[in-house]
Amino acid sequence: MNTRADLMAFLDAHGIAHATLDHPAVFRVGEGAAIKAALPGVHTKNLFLKDAKGGLWLIAAADGTRIDLKRLSEVAGMPRLSFASSSVLEDALGVTPGSVTVFALLNDGRRRVRLILDAALAAGDPVNFHPLVNTATTSVSQAGLRRFLEALGVTPKVVDFGAFATMLRPLA
Repeated sequence: MNTRADLMAFLDAHGIAHATLDHPAVFRVGEGAAIKAALPGVHTKNLFLKDAKGGLWLIAAADGTRIDLKRLSEVAGMPRLSFASSSVLEDALGVTPGSVTVFALLNDGRRRVRLILDAALAAGDPVNFHPLVNTATTSVSQAGLRRFLEALGVTPKVVDFGAFATMLRPLA
C-alpha cells in the first residue's frame, strides 16, 4: 500500500500543487477546529461504506454536510448502505478508521470503490483531505483534485446533499 510519501510523489508527478499541515491526530469531523481555522478552503468528512450487494463506496462531503444513508439509497435506487468494517477499509483503501480520504483511492488498484462527491465539495477551492494518515491535512485546488481523480481513472458521482436534504423533507 502507498504511504503519505508515495502520495506526495504522485501529486508531484502529476503536477498537482499541494500544501500539507502536520497536526495531532484527528478522528472525527468535530475535532480539530484550530487546525481547520489555520487552513482555508473546504474541509471534508469521508464515509467508507458497503452496500447490501457487496459494493464499496466512498462519500466525500464538506464537513458540515448532513448525509442520510437510508434516504440516499432509496432515492438513488442503490442497495442499502452501511459502514464497512475496518478490515474491508484497510484491504480496499489501505488506511485505518479516522484516516479515510479521497487520496486513499490511490491504493484502490482494482477500482472496487465508487466515489460519491458532495456538490459543495466539488465546488470548493481549495479542498482539504488527510494524506492517508490523520496526523496531517493536505490542501489541493479543485483543479488539482480533478487532476488526481483523472490520473486514477476515477469518475465521481456528484450529489448535491444540500438539495437532496431539502428534496427529501416530507410534505406538510
